[in-house]
Amino acid sequence: MLHNRELSWLTFNARVLQEAQTPTVPLLERLKFLAIFSSNLDEYFKVRVATLRRLRNLKKKTRAKLGNDDPSQQLEQILTEVKRQQEAFGETFREQLLPELRQRGIHLIADRDLTDSQREWVQQYFRQRVQDLLSPIVLDDNLHHLFLKDQTVYLTVLLTDPVKAKKHEDDERVLVLELPTKRHGGRFVQLPPDEDGQHYVMFLDDVIRCCAAELFPKYKSVEVHSIKMSRDAELDIQEEVSGNLLAKIKSSLQKRETGYPARLLFDPTMPKAVLRAVMQKTGIGQDELVEGSRYHNFRDFFGFPSFGLKELEYEPQPALPHPTLPRTKADSLLAAIGQRDHLIHYPYQSFDYVTRLIKEAGKDPLVTDIHITLYRVGSKSEVAKALLKAAKHGKHVTVVVELKARFDEESNIRWAEKLEEAGATVIYGVPELKVHAKLLLVTRREGADEAVRRYAYLSTGNFNESTAGVYADHGLFTADERLTGEMARIFRFFQDGKQPEPFEHLLVAPFELRQRLTALVDAEIDNAVNGREAYILLKLNALQDDGMIHKLYEASRAGVRVELLIRGISCLVPGVVGQSDTISQRGIVDRYLEHARVYVFANGGEEKVYIASADWMARNLDRRVEVAFPLYDDAVRAEVRLLLDLQRQDNVKSRDWQNHLLTGAEGDAAVHAQAATYDYLQKQSKKRPRSSKAAG
Repeated sequence: MLHNRELSWLTFNARVLQEAQTPTVPLLERLKFLAIFSSNLDEYFKVRVATLRRLRNLKKKTRAKLGNDDPSQQLEQILTEVKRQQEAFGETFREQLLPELRQRGIHLIADRDLTDSQREWVQQYFRQRVQDLLSPIVLDDNLHHLFLKDQTVYLTVLLTDPVKAKKHEDDERVLVLELPTKRHGGRFVQLPPDEDGQHYVMFLDDVIRCCAAELFPKYKSVEVHSIKMSRDAELDIQEEVSGNLLAKIKSSLQKRETGYPARLLFDPTMPKAVLRAVMQKTGIGQDELVEGSRYHNFRDFFGFPSFGLKELEYEPQPALPHPTLPRTKADSLLAAIGQRDHLIHYPYQSFDYVTRLIKEAGKDPLVTDIHITLYRVGSKSEVAKALLKAAKHGKHVTVVVELKARFDEESNIRWAEKLEEAGATVIYGVPELKVHAKLLLVTRREGADEAVRRYAYLSTGNFNESTAGVYADHGLFTADERLTGEMARIFRFFQDGKQPEPFEHLLVAPFELRQRLTALVDAEIDNAVNGREAYILLKLNALQDDGMIHKLYEASRAGVRVELLIRGISCLVPGVVGQSDTISQRGIVDRYLEHARVYVFANGGEEKVYIASADWMARNLDRRVEVAFPLYDDAVRAEVRLLLDLQRQDNVKSRDWQNHLLTGAEGDAAVHAQAATYDYLQKQSKKRPRSSKAAG
């Protein structure tokens, strides 16, 4: 028995919506959860729904070769569930959040709500700040095709009842204009507060609605409605390095903006004649129409003004110093890493240690080489800047850049080209594979004999300062030759393409990760059958691979206790008699995005703990370069287990696979895992690390 992947993802997004509905979440943060829900759904239509529609349009024989059935029924189920969730979304916004905002003195008002003085202010604002940004397009016989940009809100304008009708003029006209959110500087317009200190804010859309008649003085009736296009985001490239992959990616990025329409959201109050005109000029079909609301692109609520009301936001949690890593630039990170392993936890602790390590290595005269994999590179990446400086200082910098990191291709390409210009060796991925592992390796010549010593950083999260502030990840600093030596072999594979010899310590996809995980599960099955304690704890973003799910079912039938902490998709069905009796599942959606992957195996009383970049999905196990790495240091391993146990005990933000809140038994103390994690690491941060003046 397997749960449908697409419906499982929608169940996950419903958990995000539940956070927007939770009264204990600060009010302005609940608006952000609506923004996350909306942004997630946009990407879902651009990628997953668009892919299913592509499959549906293939010939039956072609689908059979790919192992796919007709997805029509699945699409129908998806659209039904999406409609239900969007109705819940709208009710949450209108019936819960807007009234609560008003209670706190924040009024999101429409054009119809304006007082005379406010209307006068808005009209003046429109003339000074908005009017010149608008470029209406008439949908008439002279326009052969209307192109709508991806993820952009447009306003349709219906003009009727001319003031002075002339023979050559139409009694009715339809126009479309782009909502100039970026050029305006945001989606929201703050009005002056009133004498009682009440705050007023409008959608930019409503400012235009209020003043649209000024743009079209020749018509007595001006009706304005909104639409938004989402386009297929799948890149039409072969995932192989034949020819110039970089050129292929660049070409595909240009096509993305003109990709196949995946969804057209429209205001349900829009006149049918207007919708027909839009469909005719854009070529949109009935299947791509999705009924929305008066407003689209709720992801713009990330930019909703806070009016300085800090009590309506999460309390600040400044990134904490690490208890065993040096805190000043005067002390050497390389020396500290050479003494022992250190595990860092984002966003609770500072990502700056990673950037500092690259900077220190770039200036260290004994460092010869720096190797790194980059999957998602920030637009203003400090990591990339540090690598540029290292290359300019004469270090041999090798950067494996993944060009197929969806939605981050442009940033990755830009930095790759800059690094090449600085003299770095840039490797554009691997034939037929995505490089998803997060690895940094520093090579140093030490001692009188100039022996090679390697220092490494392995992580579950990207080398990205922005996401490190909101994604909960683990990163390991180590000089353990068991790990660093095998990392060097991975980087040799990136350079020469030759399959490496089997690994003893690292679990590396696509070579042996699946086989090694299967063997670890088999060992637990053997222990259970022979009466020994047997359990598996897995924390993942997604559990989808059929083979691994059936292996967990086999473990459950043998009596192995399996605990799953799954944030997103899970196709495994827990608690089924005779199949998954001993399997439980929970997931946490909270302030930070749970992104770390942790695998724990009882191993006959000597626990094996791995942290990883890989989910248990076919693509991660078979079509990506992924690395799971063991925690050999006792203190590091114990800390990961402690933090994992907090999540296993969470009864504030945990939900089961059907989205039921797991509150624990009556009388149980509240355990809020993310808050407890910060408290624990804050206490640890008060410990002072030993000084590490210099490496080597």
